[in-house]
Amino acid sequence: MAKGRVINQVRTLRFLAGEMTQAELGDRIGLTRQTVAAIEQGKYSPTLEAAFRIAQVFGKPLEEVFSWEE
Repeated sequence: MAKGRVINQVRTLRFLAGEMTQAELGDRIGLTRQTVAAIEQGKYSPTLEAAFRIAQVFGKPLEEVFSWEE
């Protein structure tokens, strides 16, 4: 299996969105603050549905929020 990981820009996008908190983002996408924190830290990969919801909150295409790093 290829090694790699999903990386994301969630923390940066939250900051640029008026310093939105993890809890605020979680409320908007139906996840807990703890889950948002784990996604930001790369400890948890969101479901495809959650990834699309996060991208939608920030008005960005999915590939601007999440990417694959080999």
